[in-house]
Amino acid sequence: MSAEAIPISSARTTALDTSSLSSQSSSLPLWDRLSTWASQNKAIVYTIAGVVIVITGAGVVYYNSESRTIGRESGLDEKKRASKKERRKAKKEKDKEQSDPQNEPVLEQPPKPKTPTVEPDPSDGLPQVDPSTVESLSDEVRKEYSVKLKGAGNTAYGDKSYNEAIDLYGKAILCKPDPIFYSNRAACYNALGNWDKVVEDTTAALALDSEYVKALNRRANAYEHLEKFSEALLDYTASCIIDGFRNDQSAQSVERLLKKVAEAKGKAILEGKEKRLPSPTFVTNYLQSFRPRPRPEGLGEDVDLEEGTGIGHLRAGLAAMEKRTSEGYDAASRAFDKALELRDLGDHEAFAYNMRGTFRYLRSENADALKDLDKSVELQPSLVQSYIKRASMHLELGNRDGATQDFEKAMEQKQDDPDIYYHRAQLHFILAEFAEAAKDYQKSIDLDKDFIFSHIQLGVTQYKMGSIASSMATFRRCIKNFDKTPDVYNYYGELLLDQQKYSEAIEKFETAIELEKQSKPLGMNVLPLINKALALFQWKQDFQEAEKLCQKALIIDPECDIAVATMAQLLLQQGKVTDALKYFERAAELSRTEGEIVNALSYAEATRTQLEVQQKYPQLASRLQGMGGQFGAPAAEIQLVYKRTSHSPIIPA
Repeated sequence: MSAEAIPISSARTTALDTSSLSSQSSSLPLWDRLSTWASQNKAIVYTIAGVVIVITGAGVVYYNSESRTIGRESGLDEKKRASKKERRKAKKEKDKEQSDPQNEPVLEQPPKPKTPTVEPDPSDGLPQVDPSTVESLSDEVRKEYSVKLKGAGNTAYGDKSYNEAIDLYGKAILCKPDPIFYSNRAACYNALGNWDKVVEDTTAALALDSEYVKALNRRANAYEHLEKFSEALLDYTASCIIDGFRNDQSAQSVERLLKKVAEAKGKAILEGKEKRLPSPTFVTNYLQSFRPRPRPEGLGEDVDLEEGTGIGHLRAGLAAMEKRTSEGYDAASRAFDKALELRDLGDHEAFAYNMRGTFRYLRSENADALKDLDKSVELQPSLVQSYIKRASMHLELGNRDGATQDFEKAMEQKQDDPDIYYHRAQLHFILAEFAEAAKDYQKSIDLDKDFIFSHIQLGVTQYKMGSIASSMATFRRCIKNFDKTPDVYNYYGELLLDQQKYSEAIEKFETAIELEKQSKPLGMNVLPLINKALALFQWKQDFQEAEKLCQKALIIDPECDIAVATMAQLLLQQGKVTDALKYFERAAELSRTEGEIVNALSYAEATRTQLEVQQKYPQLASRLQGMGGQFGAPAAEIQLVYKRTSHSPIIPA
């Protein structure tokens, strides 16, 4: 677990299934913080070409702040003549018809001809038509026949005689190709589970009326059954836009499909993903969650060791780690692998397994990492850090009991080790057991008052518990006692930002940036830069400066997923959808776990779908721009919050 502060906002922290814990206790640098801030604050609303996307804790849904009914031309004359009471009644009936397409479809009636020559009589025999005879009929007769055949089709459908209804609708279509007839026949195929035919008929209906919401929903439902999730997502999204964002069930379908599309793509990405270390910012934050200790005896630089030996590689790995750069961490990982390959480690074999297991964990090789830590504690039970690291992995995999047992075993070996209490406090915080977390953080401080992150975490926990004054006092003491430590200013700034004390927050971020430059010129932590960018955006809507700061962060640490995803959000807020999409996709590439990848791809797919809707339905572009005018500028609240990231700081909501 991390030295970095756990978030103030932590939704769904009590869930212990693997998926929820991996999204809470694993390092989900940005995607958890996005979804959590949204769930805590109800929604993050932003506008893409007039489309409002509400990001909830469960996903992304689309809404318009004002319900709109987009009428179809066929019904305009009747609506004009209708009384206000009748219009209200018609609206209620239409809303009812827009039900979940997976339920039994509601058939539609075509508009009555204005001046029919013959009033259809249900008692009459049905007209017999086929492709050879229909050509000889007048337009007026065709229209009359189509109404009669369609009525008979509705009766057959009501009797669940679907094949008969299909035949009758087919004859009605011969007389008059009408989108409603195609959609009603699609309803029959829907009832029979013939999804390809549903797609065929709804596509024909949409060719005649591209804004036919019911046909879009039916086709989307069929696509979903055919597991063509991207196509289904596109249709449901178009349906939401055309229908004025009034249909909650369609919006829920968008949310569901976003997850399905992201999960399908996420699995493919994960299977082909190269196992590699995350950004140096991430690795540094993880490693510094353990109190600095001197190297084990015999591994110091003053000891004469042959470089080509196992013990020589072990020492080289420790030296490379101290650089705190991407190259240094990669070199350390290779050195630890080589050390165990060559063996001849003497009393340092358990320590070597500990270090290799650590870097395997950072590369998301959890199974191999656990084996290494198992071997480490088997060889040297007194190596407490191995128990603590294994507990972190158990927690990430959703195994709370395993994590608890490892903390107990660690305490059996050395009950006064402050790292045990610090990391056990992290477990309590994840599970929303804040009082217990505060006790363990305080115990960690009592045992070692010089470890800054115990103080920071205690302050965050106090803030989460609602003890704002105590939290602020804790951070003021931290600044007094650790005035040269950049992390203190960074996290204190986050608390001030949460309270909308923008000027004070930016001052703290700037101090953190300067201290980072002075103390770690080659391995600067870029989080203060990102926090300052968010503060400037929230305070002054200064997109230009915020983008510059994120770009600077990416120059320093090109693989910092926090910087990548923050840039994506800033671009999205400005309507630069295509550019934002590229950054969301990049964030998915940088993600470590399946949960991270799925979250990143959900945002990417939401963005991509908006672009596709505008390309496929260009007539909607101006309408969407008009809808966007209702909302004014994009929402100012872009502040991104970690729900639970083991190795990354908070940006409180």
